[in-house]
Amino acid sequence: MTYKKVELNLPDKLINEIDDLARQEHLDRGELVRRAVYEYIREKKRWHMREQMKKGYLEMANINLQLAIEQAKLEAEADEYLPAAEGS
Repeated sequence: MTYKKVELNLPDKLINEIDDLARQEHLDRGELVRRAVYEYIREKKRWHMREQMKKGYLEMANINLQLAIEQAKLEAEADEYLPAAEGS
């Protein structure tokens, strides 16, 4: 894997927190930041996928509701004509 150098300006407090966590995890600062960015991107992709799925499920729910309403109308119409046809 090739790497490109990225320069970031971060507040001192955040750098201190990164360094503390890197020490606890036995990682260097760069590796900790790489992992954090990777996880952030992964979670954003998962969130986006869930949102797309929710949107799709809601669209399908509306379609299914319309189909059910139409089916109920057709059944009611058939019920009107069937008894009349049976009596003939």
